[in-house]
Amino acid sequence: MTIPPCFNIGVACTDAHLDTPAAERVAMVVEDETLGVAQLTYRELADLTSRFAQALRALGVDAGERVLIRLPNHIAYPVVFLGAIKRGAIPVPTSILLTAEEVGWLLDDAGAAVLVTDEASWADMGDPLCHACGLRHVVLVSGDAGTATEAAHTSGLHIHNLTALLAAIDHCDPPHPTRADDPAYLVYTSGTSGYPKGVLHAQRALLGRRPAMQHWFDFHGDDRVLHAGKLNWTYVLGTAMMDPLYLGQTAIVTEGPADATQWIPRIARQRATIFIGVPTIYRQILQKTNYTAADAPTLRHCMCAGEHLSDEVLHGWRARFGQEIYEAIGMSECSYYISQRQGLPVRPGSVGMPQPGRSVKLLGDELREVGVEEEGQIAIGEDDPGLFLRYWNQPEETATLRRGGWFLTGDYARRDADGYFWFMGRKDDIIKSFGYRVSPFEVERVLKDHPAVADCAVVGEAVGPDKTIVAAYVLPAPGQPIDAAAIMAYAARHLASYKCPRAVHVVADLPRTANGKVLRRALR
Repeated sequence: MTIPPCFNIGVACTDAHLDTPAAERVAMVVEDETLGVAQLTYRELADLTSRFAQALRALGVDAGERVLIRLPNHIAYPVVFLGAIKRGAIPVPTSILLTAEEVGWLLDDAGAAVLVTDEASWADMGDPLCHACGLRHVVLVSGDAGTATEAAHTSGLHIHNLTALLAAIDHCDPPHPTRADDPAYLVYTSGTSGYPKGVLHAQRALLGRRPAMQHWFDFHGDDRVLHAGKLNWTYVLGTAMMDPLYLGQTAIVTEGPADATQWIPRIARQRATIFIGVPTIYRQILQKTNYTAADAPTLRHCMCAGEHLSDEVLHGWRARFGQEIYEAIGMSECSYYISQRQGLPVRPGSVGMPQPGRSVKLLGDELREVGVEEEGQIAIGEDDPGLFLRYWNQPEETATLRRGGWFLTGDYARRDADGYFWFMGRKDDIIKSFGYRVSPFEVERVLKDHPAVADCAVVGEAVGPDKTIVAAYVLPAPGQPIDAAAIMAYAARHLASYKCPRAVHVVADLPRTANGKVLRRALR
């Protein structure tokens, strides 16, 4: 794959289309159940991202500094994310579900100079964040910048309104001349230390996604891509924003309560040609509605990732809508690199094959490739342009997983005689629940702070076909009664909702290995 020496994701997704027929095409649509529908053409998006880049310059934000984004799906999201990259700054997307405690940790770990958020979030958690290390500016996408709290004044934090900030720009300097290997964006994923782990991507990461654009997507001219997820998630950030914008297509996301009955009408209303979601979304549409292909006449390509696609859902979707669902697996460090694709039969239960142009092998002991039908660790060649640069502030972790010319993913699979991969899971106990990745260590770290908890272990617990919840096994402290509801309420105050245990089991002991490690296999 040829990678040019200089490249900028923000430019490639906006300015690159200005002298093409796509300039007046709608680039981004956000359908919000409260705010209504907002959209931007490529010309408007190019202008606004350049203005945001210039605003960062005016605020004294240098290339390489971090801009943490805590927003729902909002039309400002691509403006801020791509505009920061055009400045040469590093955007850090984060979930709107995170608590103030969690956001504060991320601000400190990333060393963010700027926080971009909405008025409701700032009102809810602003004061605890005012003293984050290095934070100088808060940009509100809505609300009055003059309503800064006393804590903000005391800490010297500057509060700005995004609309006013962009309107004040009267000229824009050229985008920062980034090289393809320069940092572009930083995403956080569940880590095994009990804290999230920062994954730093290069500008070339977008070019590294071209095999997925060609072999997992099925773009035909002027496509309209509807994604059911949130833009802060790496899965959505790529497939619902960067990929379609790079190719001049229309990207569509939504904001509001999850309602399975609304997806097919939304596909029809937005004239979507491609639909993307986690398998749970497809299962809910089949279970809770009677819609058929006739109700979504423009839809012609369906994709999923984030959790395993069951045979039942695949067959049900084929029967009801007459289409395949093309599954993929990926990770924050390299996005989606193994997938089902057009032109090859979808084999139920398999996640497909490595995309052409990627170097992917199954390795065993001493980094030797395993044979057909043998279990091996999925490894990605170090020369893959989509592979991340490094873990943020964790050089030892980076060195541990990048060896012998390979990045060792921690995911295991087997390969059949036809080259299809069959995913077998991870060996590090990361939980996949309803499309989210949850570190048991992170949940345990919080629960162990509860005065009634002597020890605990957190695992994924299957509660139905393709349904896994976060479950906590809790050992009570001596003389302390355990109330499961209180434990769950405590977790809700300190953790994002998708990380919170949905079941709490009180136990007299925890199974352990000979060296004292909790044996999660026995709990599962």
